[in-house]
Amino acid sequence: MNKQEILTYVSQKYEKAQTAEFKVGDTVRVAVRITEGDTTRLQNFEGTVISVKSAGVAKSFTVRKISFGVGVERCFPFNSPKIEKIEVVRSGHVRRAKLYYLRDRIGRAARLEEKETQGQLDSKKANAESTAAKAAAVELAAAAKK
Repeated sequence: MNKQEILTYVSQKYEKAQTAEFKVGDTVRVAVRITEGDTTRLQNFEGTVISVKSAGVAKSFTVRKISFGVGVERCFPFNSPKIEKIEVVRSGHVRRAKLYYLRDRIGRAARLEEKETQGQLDSKKANAESTAAKAAAVELAAAAKK
């Protein structure tokens, strides 16, 4: 076995089978397994993904949140056994690969625009059509009274 085959074997062995699909700008909730003495528990860390680094087994992502007015950033390896699950809370629309500029912003300035999914677009279209239908029915009723 040469070095590349060994690296491939090790990386396949430690890679997790399935991970959540998310991008930079998404708000995620990461359930982390915490060990305190003999007990273990799950602790959620919810924040905005500000960067995704590397690839393969060494791939990691950074999540930032504001806790009691203080910015907290935490880096998680994708394939860490301490991560129980990653849940996408909402998808953000960004045009950058790294969102380090959020470190300088607080409050509403640190909010990201939400990306509209196809389901949201379909529901908006259906609402607009039903509103137009209701307006037409009101106009017909008003015309019938005259």
